Amino acid sequence: MGKIAVIGSSSMDLVVTAAKRPGAGETVLGKSFTTVPGGKGANQAVAAARLGADVHMIGCVGEDHYGQAILNNFRENRVHIRFVEMITGAESGTAHIILAEGDNSIVVVEGANHYVRPDSVRRAHSIIAAADMVMIQQEIPAETVEYTAALCAKLRVPLILNPAPARPISWEVIEKASFLTPNEHEAAILFPGMSSSAVLRQHPNKVFITEGERGVRYFNGVKEVLIPSYQVEPADTTGAGDTFNAAFAVALAEGKGIEESATFANRAASLSVTRFGAQGGMPTRTEVEQARL
Repeated sequence: MGKIAVIGSSSMDLVVTAAKRPGAGETVLGKSFTTVPGGKGANQAVAAARLGADVHMIGCVGEDHYGQAILNNFRENRVHIRFVEMITGAESGTAHIILAEGDNSIVVVEGANHYVRPDSVRRAHSIIAAADMVMIQQEIPAETVEYTAALCAKLRVPLILNPAPARPISWEVIEKASFLTPNEHEAAILFPGMSSSAVLRQHPNKVFITEGERGVRYFNGVKEVLIPSYQVEPADTTGAGDTFNAAFAVALAEGKGIEESATFANRAASLSVTRFGAQGGMPTRTEVEQARL
């Protein structure tokens, strides 16, 4: 069982489904509304735990109903929450999601995730030092990402940086991260003016560009490799990227090679889109191994 520490956001997803996405100034009728636990950090922690990892979450929630629901959800999914802090006077983070036309649009309000600072990481030093893999995303302050990258490099603990939502990242952070997993949009922001092929060749076996239903692409030091995804009928694509990252981390933490890990991650991500909700669609280890895709 791999040991994984996840540093990131915990939120409540407020999800509306509709036949179409409204344009500016337009009102449309929705089909349904629900609230489900989310946040990129929490999603990746839950996905990794379902896939068999021993997972510690490092983050913050508000002292409100959503915060308590998020903590209960971690407990139900066997994610350790010793280092999830409840911030007095703060509201929990929220993500406002519209599912329409076969895809999603998301507005994130950071709330208590603003308080996931370097001190949060320092308090969890022993957990990070003992981890087989650390995961981090960008729904938390940039200074925390920078501090974590430096700490993991110092401790020689591998770090997966999922640079979502997209914002510029220093070359120092990119160099210190063991793996970088942008989608095509995020890669264009991180590496302006560079083609995907140029980015991959500059960072062999480090940058993995996810391409949705096509799969994930990387450069193995000799050639560019596309690990294809699996063809499924999607119900909800929310959380597919988080499932990919978590599964990739779990496989690597267990000592699997890069190609095998990416294939496992694609398999898990493909299954995740066949059910509703970011976490609701995240598969267990047994489901990934037994699914006929």
